Amino acid sequence: MRPSTPTTTRPSVEGTPRGTTVMLRGGFVYSPADPFATAIVVDGGTVAWVGGEAAADSFADGVDEVVQLDGALVTPAFTDAHVHTTATGLALTGLDLTSAVSLPEALARTAAHAAAHPADRVLLGHGWDETRWPEQRPPTRAELDHAAGGRPLYLSRTDVHSAAVSSALAALVPGLAGLPGHHPQSPLTRDAHHAVRRAAYAAVTPAQREAAQRAALEHAAAQGIGSLHECAGPTISSQDDLTGLLALAAAGEGPRVFGYWGEPVRTPADLDRVRDLGAVGAAGDLFVDGSLGSHTACLHAPYADDAATTGVSYLDGETIARHLLLCTQAGVQAGFHAIGDAAVDAVVAGVRAAAEAAGLDRVRALRHRVEHAELLTGAALAAFAEFGLVASVQPAFDAAWGGPDGMYAARLGAERAAALNPYAALTRAGVPLALGSDSPVTPLDPWGAVRAAAFHRTPGHRISARAAFTGHTRGGWRAVGRDDAGVLVPGAPADYAVWSVGDLVVQAPDERVANWSTDPRSGTPGLPDLTPGGELPTALRTVVAGRTVHRRPNG
Repeated sequence: MRPSTPTTTRPSVEGTPRGTTVMLRGGFVYSPADPFATAIVVDGGTVAWVGGEAAADSFADGVDEVVQLDGALVTPAFTDAHVHTTATGLALTGLDLTSAVSLPEALARTAAHAAAHPADRVLLGHGWDETRWPEQRPPTRAELDHAAGGRPLYLSRTDVHSAAVSSALAALVPGLAGLPGHHPQSPLTRDAHHAVRRAAYAAVTPAQREAAQRAALEHAAAQGIGSLHECAGPTISSQDDLTGLLALAAAGEGPRVFGYWGEPVRTPADLDRVRDLGAVGAAGDLFVDGSLGSHTACLHAPYADDAATTGVSYLDGETIARHLLLCTQAGVQAGFHAIGDAAVDAVVAGVRAAAEAAGLDRVRALRHRVEHAELLTGAALAAFAEFGLVASVQPAFDAAWGGPDGMYAARLGAERAAALNPYAALTRAGVPLALGSDSPVTPLDPWGAVRAAAFHRTPGHRISARAAFTGHTRGGWRAVGRDDAGVLVPGAPADYAVWSVGDLVVQAPDERVANWSTDPRSGTPGLPDLTPGGELPTALRTVVAGRTVHRRPNG
């Protein structure tokens, strides 16, 4: 089944004044209110009714507009729970090396970009990954000097935890050679990377920044994303970047944006900055460690391909615990970036200390977050459930780097790598998942993320497509303290997407379950078939608070 384009019997949704009542009918509506729903009524910015065709007839005369879905699927709009919006926009509109298949190609594309942008003060690029190249090495500084024609150049690795830079950019950062993570010819990590990143992004003009943010928001809307969580902070963006993005989103330029500010809270006064910036929490990319690809994720045991290191710890236990305690006492959501098992355990220890000082109920009520949480001990997993922590996860990481021959296995060895991203265990323990992309680390691709979770490269970590979809819709709203959104039921915000899809099925990680649960008598609403290799759904329309933010041409 390939539905045709939805049609309207009255003016298009874009031209409908706010407060207008709209009915969409003749398709499939993914809703727990009615697993067999074919129609939905939206009153202004709120879902008013969900049901079947027979009942829809009684509503049709009382609405201002009727949209004929012609077999299309209506779902809650996705929430991407971890995004870097400006960096995403710069990658979309500039030098993106994620598809470069070799080092020479990456250098050639860099040289072409430099030639095409003679006025840029600093050349910016993203996405190289030496583990995918035949050369199995990153570019040297000398190679970048040649490609950039002697100009300042910043190229972030795909994980954004290290960067290759030109000599001209390095010269703009006084004292760079003395900072931890500096290497004369190799990519920079740790403090050296943070310093050159600040210098590089300081060259982005306000106009360039706004253009990048608009591009990212438009792209997100085209993927059926109705809201995103911007993970900002002093080492990864800037205060102006966050406030500019929040203002742009508040003006109705696209999806909703919930901002997080990742800076340690050492005194109660530090929380004033979080509030002044308009952030919803002191969380996101508050780095406890780095990444596996850059050998900076903090581990209990050394890396398999570099026995000299166990990674990097950016925050000590006292700082982590104090941040959590002060946030809890103030009623502010806290959180950290933690990937390696040692980093995750450090966060758990801090949460436990905060719970002992402020009370378990207060900690649980705030739904403190851990971004990525890739490698967990059994004790850490149990603690996530005990303290009500939200696991903000990125299934596309496993799709990109998992499996016995992937980057994770090269870094950790096959046995340890097979423990990464244990979504099934987290779900069984009752830990809430909020799915995201960490874009531009991996693309804004919500159906791809749902597929990656349902078809995890380690079969024991797979979850049902329904559970993954919930984590990518309702899970993101719950992560910001909203239990009334991300689902199409009466009274919920009218944030939804309309999709061109094939047959709808109920997919579970165990084929014995999937075989019977496709039976309509199961009463479980269906989702598109996400079997790897198949075509993913196309967003025909994305609506936020009853306002269309994306409409596909002729959609």
